[in-house]
Amino acid sequence: MTSTPATSRAAFAVGTETAAKLVVDILTEVFFEGQAAIAAFEGPGGRWDVTVHFAVPPDQALVRQLVTNAAGEEAAKTIVFDTVEAKDWVKATLEDLVPVPAGRFVVHGHHDRARVPSNKIGIEIEAALAFGTGHHGTTRGCLLLLDHVLKAYRPQRVLDLGTGTGVLAIAAAKALQENVLASDIDPLSVRVAQENARLNEAGHLVQAIPATGFSAPQFAQAGPFDLVLANILANPLRQLASPMARHLAPSALVILSGLLTPQAASVIAAYRARGLVPVRHLRIEGWSSLLLRNAG
Repeated sequence: MTSTPATSRAAFAVGTETAAKLVVDILTEVFFEGQAAIAAFEGPGGRWDVTVHFAVPPDQALVRQLVTNAAGEEAAKTIVFDTVEAKDWVKATLEDLVPVPAGRFVVHGHHDRARVPSNKIGIEIEAALAFGTGHHGTTRGCLLLLDHVLKAYRPQRVLDLGTGTGVLAIAAAKALQENVLASDIDPLSVRVAQENARLNEAGHLVQAIPATGFSAPQFAQAGPFDLVLANILANPLRQLASPMARHLAPSALVILSGLLTPQAASVIAAYRARGLVPVRHLRIEGWSSLLLRNAG
């Protein structure tokens, strides 16, 4: 694996978990996947340390203003901007992470390939390729809901909307041995998802395409969908409620995530208005994952 280029970093501290989650949510809304990798960890005395790695040097004034809006001026004053020298820092971090189990699925890196139990479906993701390794609560929530769905249902037309590294598309393809359409607005994510699918011997099943929303013709060709997985963000999920509903088969199931638990009610309301009813709600590390059924 080649080294990543030098990256710009912002590090700061906030006083509470609630403030840390709000900061992460706001920064994630502003800096799309691929533009920044954001992490928050609990430090001593209840303090939360937030670190953001940027693909390109950020507008420092904008970052300070966003942190001020979310956590106050004192937190913004603690921001330190610097440059991380070129090295494979993501891979180095991944080596300290253990495989992530989620029902029948296990997300792991190359170094943990041998640790996947024979009765589980391994999904190998190299974090150096893109942000999104399966260690986030939203990814695990989606995989747990997918595992739950597949115990009683076998969808044939599956969509992974906003695929990122392709974790969910690969999981569905390997479990079902069916074709899965995967889309992302970021061309790099599309390439990464297809490469990860090949790495997981699912390249012949996963078709990754660049698309914004449901605009590409492949959606009409591959649908209507029996199952949609969308691990994005709360605002895009609300905006996609109507076009998604138009691409669903009767009784289709939808798994949504990427939203903080306080945001879940508004997302549920947006989809309920389009005829989708909530079936299951998982809460992991302050994030919500939803299972909805098309009743319209």
